[in-house]
Amino acid sequence: MMNENITQALEIKGLALSDISALYAGFNSSSQGLALEQALKNYQIYGSNRFSLEKEIWPPIQFVKLFFSPLSLLLIGLSLLSYLTGEHRGAALIGLMVFLSATLTFLQEYKSNKAAKKLQSLVSTKVSVVRSDRQCEIDLAEVVPGDLVRLSVGDLIPADVRIVSSKDLFINQASLTGESLPAEKSHLVSSSGVTSSFDWPNLAFMGSHVVSGMGEALVLKTGNTSFFGQVAQQTTAQSKHSGFDEGISRFTWLMIRLMAAMIPAVFFINGMMKGDWLEAALFAIAVGVGLAPEMLPMLVTINLAKGAIVLSKRQVIIKRLNAMQSLGAMNILCTDKTGTLTQDEIILERHVDIYGVEDERVLEYAYLNSRYQAGLKNLLDVAILKHADVHQKLHEGNVYRKIDEIPFDFQRRRMSVVVRKSDDRDILICKGAVEEIISCCKYAQIGDALIELAGEHQLKLQSVVDDLNNDGFRVIAVAIREEAVSDKSYSVADESGLILLGYIAFLDPPKDSAKPAIQALRACGIEVKILTGDNELITRKVCRDVGLPVDQVMLGSQIDELDDVQLADRVGITGIFAKMTPQQKARVIRILQSQGDVVGYLGDGINDGPGLKTADVSISVDSAVDIAKESADIILLEKSLMVLFQGVLEGRRVFGNIMKYIKMSASSNFGNMFSMLGASALLPFLPMAPVQILLNNLLYDFSQTAVPTDAVDSEYLKSPRAWDIRGLSRYIFCIGPISSIFDYLTFALMWFILKFNTLELSPLFQTGWFVESLLSQTLVVYVIRTGKIPFKESAPSIPLVVTTLVICTIGIALPFTAIGAGFEMGALPQEYWYGLALILPCYLLMTQLMKMWFIKKWGLI
Repeated sequence: MMNENITQALEIKGLALSDISALYAGFNSSSQGLALEQALKNYQIYGSNRFSLEKEIWPPIQFVKLFFSPLSLLLIGLSLLSYLTGEHRGAALIGLMVFLSATLTFLQEYKSNKAAKKLQSLVSTKVSVVRSDRQCEIDLAEVVPGDLVRLSVGDLIPADVRIVSSKDLFINQASLTGESLPAEKSHLVSSSGVTSSFDWPNLAFMGSHVVSGMGEALVLKTGNTSFFGQVAQQTTAQSKHSGFDEGISRFTWLMIRLMAAMIPAVFFINGMMKGDWLEAALFAIAVGVGLAPEMLPMLVTINLAKGAIVLSKRQVIIKRLNAMQSLGAMNILCTDKTGTLTQDEIILERHVDIYGVEDERVLEYAYLNSRYQAGLKNLLDVAILKHADVHQKLHEGNVYRKIDEIPFDFQRRRMSVVVRKSDDRDILICKGAVEEIISCCKYAQIGDALIELAGEHQLKLQSVVDDLNNDGFRVIAVAIREEAVSDKSYSVADESGLILLGYIAFLDPPKDSAKPAIQALRACGIEVKILTGDNELITRKVCRDVGLPVDQVMLGSQIDELDDVQLADRVGITGIFAKMTPQQKARVIRILQSQGDVVGYLGDGINDGPGLKTADVSISVDSAVDIAKESADIILLEKSLMVLFQGVLEGRRVFGNIMKYIKMSASSNFGNMFSMLGASALLPFLPMAPVQILLNNLLYDFSQTAVPTDAVDSEYLKSPRAWDIRGLSRYIFCIGPISSIFDYLTFALMWFILKFNTLELSPLFQTGWFVESLLSQTLVVYVIRTGKIPFKESAPSIPLVVTTLVICTIGIALPFTAIGAGFEMGALPQEYWYGLALILPCYLLMTQLMKMWFIKKWGLI
C-alpha cells in the first residue's frame, strides 16, 4: 500500500507539472476541446465515467448463506438428531430459532452495502463541455479524458481535472480532505506549499465542487481511474467478518470440541455398562442437545435489537446489529477533526492590530469590504458578515455607499472595494493574503498614530502572524487608503501606499461538548486518535483546545516513507495524523488492528470510505456523503462524541448481557454433562431420560429470555469488552464442575437415603435429578450475572426475577402433574425436598466463592 500511495502521488505530481500542450496532445485534444469523432474514440478507449461495481448477490442466496455459520450448522444438525430420536417438538423448536435468527439478520443487513449505487446517484448530473469549439451539455457518464469542461458556481467537479483557465476559482474539497475552508485553484503551475495531492493549485478532483468563481479544466482521469473511483472500489470491497461474528464462531467451536469429547464418551460408557446400544445412542444425542446453547441466536438477536432500540432514542442508529459488540469492544477511536471536534462552521475569532491587540476598526473595515464586494461571498466573507452589531453601527443613516471594486485574482491574492463616506472622502479597503497586502503598504496604524513600515517592523509583523498561524488560524490582512472624492475609475495601481490596519483570523472552533466527551471516552478505556486531511497547524490548535496530546504528530508524507514494521512502531504513540489521504487512513487502521486493537472510525466524507470499510466498527453521521453513510455500521443523528460515548456504553451493556447467558449456559451444561458421564458409569439405568434432558434445557433457556432486560454493573462498563475465549474456557472449567459436585450429592441423597436404587424406582431418581438440575442452573443466574454479591450489591431486573421464579415453580410442580407423568416423572417424597433445601443454598454459596476467586485472579470476562 505504501508503494501504491507513492506511485499515485508521483503520477499526480507529473500531471500537475506537465506542460499543458503535452497533456492536450496525449488525449488528442486542444484548447477548442475534443473533436466529436475523437470524443467517441476516447470513450471507446477509456470507457464510461462510471464505476465498475461488485456483482450483486441475489437476495435469496444471501439469506441461505446465513445458515452456513458454524453455530447455525451445529443447531441444524442437532435438530435433525433430535428428530431422529423421536423428539419432534425439540427438533422443530431448534429449527425455528435458527430460522428466526437468520431472518432477523437478513432484514437488518439486506440494504447495508449499497455504497456503489449511491456513488452514481451522487454524481448524476449534466456537465458543460467544449467540443469542436462549441459548448454543449452532456451526461456525466459521457465525460472522457481530453474533454474541456467549463466550471461555475455550484458545479460538481465531474472527473480529475487540470485547471487551464480560472477567475476567482474556489473549490470545496471537504469531502475529500476534511478541510473546512475552500481551496484556491488556478491555472498557474506551482509546487509551493504542496504536501499532498490535493494541494496542487492547478488540479481538482471528482467529488469536490465549485463555491465561487469560474474556470475551464482538462479532464485527465474518469471512472475507476479517478481518485473518487479508486475510493469507491475500496469502499465496495468485501468487508471481513465482524469481531462479534468471529467471537460467536470461536465459542461455537469450543462447544463443538466439548461435544465431540462428551457424546462418544457417554455413548460408549452407557453401551458397555448397560448393553443397550440403541438406548445409549439416543441418550448420547440428548446429551449433545443439552450441551448446545440452542437459544443463543435468539437471545443474541433480542439483546442486540433491544440495544438498537435504546440507542435510537439517543440519536444512534444501528445499521448492522453485530457492530454493537464491536462498539463496546473498541479501545481506539480514529476520527476526523472537522465537524466531530469542531463546529464545522468558519467563525471570525480575532480582529487585531499589527501588534496583536484587539482592534474594532479592523473588523469594521473588513465588514465593509465583504459587504460591498460583488459576486458570491466565500465562507470567510460569510463569517465576517455574521457580525450584525457591526452592520447596525456602520449603516445607521446610510453613511457608506459603494463606488468601485478591484476583483480578486490569483496573482494578487487580494481584492479591494472603494466606498464613499458621507460624500466627503473615498476609502479603498483591501483585504487578502498577508504577504500580498503588506507588500502594498507604506504605513501601519496603531491607535490614532501612523507609523512608517520600515525594516525593523518586519520581524514584529511576522511574529504576530506566525503566532496566529501556529494557533491554527487562517489569517487575512486588512489595509485602507483614504483620498478626496473623485470620479476616477480605480485599478490595481491604486492598491499602493496603503495603511495596514491589522488582521482578521478565522477558525472552525471546537465544540463545547468535545472536551468532556474525550475525557469520558478516555475514562472508559478508549484512546482517541485524529486522522485528518487538514493541515498540521490547525489540527494541533483544535486538539490542544479539546485536551488531546499534540506532542506526537505524523503527516501523510511521513507515513509513505515508512514500511509497515516502522509504521507499527510509531502509530501507538502518535495521536495526530494530518494531511492524510484515504489510503493512508486505512493503512494506519490496519496497523493498529494488527497490534490487537479494536479500532472504530468516525468519518463523513468521500475520503473516509476506505477507513470506514477497514475499521472494526465504522461510524458515520446522518449529514455525511452517501458513500460514508452506506459504508458505516452505525449512524449518529448528531455529530457528537458524547452521543458516541453513550453508544459505547450501550454496546458494552449488550455484550455483558450476552456473556451472562453464554457463561451461565455453557458452565451449567458443562457441569451437567460431567454429571451425566459419571452417572452413566455408576448407575444401572439412565440418570435422566432423553426427553427430560430436552425439557430441562427448554425450560432453562426460557428462564433466560429476560436477561436482555437486566442491568450491567458499572464496573463492567469501565473498560472495552472484547471476546475472550481463553477466559471463557477458564470460567467454564472453574464454575461448571461445582454443579457436578452437588449433582453427585443429589445422587447420593436419592441412592443411599431415599433408596431410588432399583430399575423400578429409576423414574423417581430421574425426576429428582431433573428438578435439582433445573433449579440449580436457573437460580445460579443470580450469582453469575454480576461480579458483586447478588441482591446486596447488584439487584437483577424484575422481569428476570419473574421468569426464573416461574420456571422454578414449574419445575417443582411438574412431578405432581399429568404433564410430568407424560415426561416419565413421578411424585417425589417429602424427604427429597428437605435435602434439596440444603443442597441448593450450599451450591449457590460455593459458586459465589469460586466466582470471587476467579475475578480476583483473572478479572471480569
